[in-house]
Amino acid sequence: MGPGQTVTVFGAYGHTGRFVVAQLRERGFVPVLSGRDAGKLRALAASEPGLEVRPASVDDPAALDRALDGVDAVINCAGPFAVTAAPVIEAALRAGIPYVDVAAEIEANLDTFTHFADRARSAGVVIVPAMAFYGGLGDLLATAAMGDWTAADEANIAYGLSSWHPTPGTRSAGAVSGERRGGRRVRYTEGRLEYHDDAPTLLKWSFPDPLGTREVVAEFTMADVVTLPSHLSIPEVRTHMASEAARDLSAPDTPAPTAADGSGRSDQTFLVEAVVRSGDTERRAVARGRDIYAVTAPLAVEAVHRILTGRTHTPGVTSAGEAFDAPDFLRALSPHITFELRHP
Repeated sequence: MGPGQTVTVFGAYGHTGRFVVAQLRERGFVPVLSGRDAGKLRALAASEPGLEVRPASVDDPAALDRALDGVDAVINCAGPFAVTAAPVIEAALRAGIPYVDVAAEIEANLDTFTHFADRARSAGVVIVPAMAFYGGLGDLLATAAMGDWTAADEANIAYGLSSWHPTPGTRSAGAVSGERRGGRRVRYTEGRLEYHDDAPTLLKWSFPDPLGTREVVAEFTMADVVTLPSHLSIPEVRTHMASEAARDLSAPDTPAPTAADGSGRSDQTFLVEAVVRSGDTERRAVARGRDIYAVTAPLAVEAVHRILTGRTHTPGVTSAGEAFDAPDFLRALSPHITFELRHP
């Protein structure tokens, strides 16, 4: 199995979906375009000659079944995932094909692990939620940093983003998550998720060059608090966000990303550092790249490629770090991401 296989992209006309379609074509796969808006699908197909269009909505199981009929896998790029993940997973289970999504919503990802683990394992179907910049990349980095450790005391993932111009999908998903948690914040401590009303705090994080020491919003919690604990024995998992990016996201007038090259990528850059600590020893892994939305595409497509070529560690619902050989996966993402391990 390999290139030439068909992959349905649900939400293909969205900002991230378009990057995924392009990456699939570049890797030799045949994307099938799906989503609820038939007009937007046809417009995308006009710019991507030869691709099949299969409109479907999450409240129409028969249409979802047609969208997945005869394909080899599905990548769900349509948020809010609190609405779309379960119906598309159900369709994938009926079709007996792998499911990958790019959800950054903490609660939606937790729902996937909670509600589908047993059924997916019994069916022998691989389901990988959060196979994206948030949730997937941090999990791969922390898993790579762990190396031969079977447990650690804590994991910190610091996001050094030059900026964050959120897509409409990001804003919509954030609003849904905020409503689900009643406006409270969330953290992973003492081995469990905890909702709280504590005010955000700022701290200084010493990023590797070229960023250096930057102010971050501490415990700016992302989907990594679901993916890491799903398979790593780490009771404290924290994520931190560069203050500039956090301000961009919170400002209602921050515009959506704008293309800075022919591929559609913006000029936003990122450096992500994962630090795991056991006792007095720290191990680190670092990833650098450009455009958090565009880089989600090679993450998701590489995951599908490895699933379809039998390079996964476990069936069922699984995170990126558990499903794949993390260091090998990260190195395979070059030139989209540069990766380095920093073990003492």
